[in-house]
Formats: sequence, structure tokens, C-alpha cells
Amino acid sequence: MFIHNLVVGAYASNCYIVGSETTGEGIIIDPGAAADQILRTVKDLKLTIKLIVITHGHSDHIGATLKVKKATGAAAAIHADDAPLAEEQLSGYRITPVDPATAVIDRQLKSGDSIDVGELHFMVLHTPGHSAGGICLLGHGVVFSGDTLFQFGIGRYDLGGSYPQLMNSIRTKLMTLPDNTIVYPGHGPSSTIGAERTGNPFLSG
Repeated sequence: MFIHNLVVGAYASNCYIVGSETTGEGIIIDPGAAADQILRTVKDLKLTIKLIVITHGHSDHIGATLKVKKATGAAAAIHADDAPLAEEQLSGYRITPVDPATAVIDRQLKSGDSIDVGELHFMVLHTPGHSAGGICLLGHGVVFSGDTLFQFGIGRYDLGGSYPQLMNSIRTKLMTLPDNTIVYPGHGPSSTIGAERTGNPFLSG
């Protein structure tokens, strides 16, 4: 497995392209902006993208989804609790319910679901608090933490989220992982669970 990180958009969001050297298949996590750059990178990496996984429905993590989805033919997946938010962000405010025939989101995830693409296998961790349907993806010794956990920081909770819920998600879903688990957040540099356990001011106390 290899991980290629692109920093995209005005909010410097991390878009991760995760691929298998063996099968040439991959997934894209959080295509927030810069669709052309993402697609060029996919081509350079010689990957066939099978799935687009969105960690939560905020615009800085989903902005390029439509274009990337159309170009790759990949399905798009997000937690069920953030699917309406994602559809709203991508398609404008709707007066009527989303027509399944025109919905952008193809797969609604829940906690414990498995993301399986070739030899890539990740488990969905539902980590609400930044948003209702925020998720992390765990597998292969790494966790993609979206806007739940950052290097020495945590996600915002003032955009319809909840601080107690966010902290509970971090403590019960992430701080139970081995110290050497690499954390790939939605913004900023990578870290490890061990480093966050001891050095993150929201957690070390």
C-alpha cells in the first residue's frame, strides 16, 4: 500500500490517494478541491480508482467529488448521518428530498463497515463531534482521521458539532489504538496516536 497526499483548496485540506502496488487499484479520501490535480496524480500513479470516501460533509472535503467521480467512474461513500449535508453542499440547497437517480452519494456508511478495494482493507469508525456523520478509516497501521483529530489539536465543534461528543469519539475510538498507529488528518501534518496521547493538549491532561 502507498499513500499520496495532496493539499488542496483555500482551507489546505488533505486529499489522500491510497493505492495498491499489486493490483493498481485505489481509493481517494476527501477530494476537497483541485479536481484536475487529483486526476493528474491518479494518472501519474497509474491507479484505477474504485471508491471515493468522504470523511464528513463539509465543503472543503467534498468540493471536487462530482468531477473526480465523473472522470474515474468511482462510487462515492460517506456516513449516512452526513449524506444529506454532502448532497446539500454538492447540489445546492434543495426544497424537495434528493432524488436517488441524481444523488451524488452512492454508498451510505455506518460504523464497523469495511472498505475493501483489492488488497486495501479499512474499517469505518464513526467519530461524531465535528459533524454528525464524521468518520475515520482504520487499517494497515494507519488511521485517516478527517477533522476529528489533528496533530496536537482537535476538530472544530462550533459548526453544528459537539465538544463532549467529539472528545468521546477521540477517547473511545482513537485513543484505544496502538501508539505506533500513524494518523493522517484532514488538515496539517501526520502524527501518531502515541504522540497525540502524550502531547496533544486536549488529551494529555
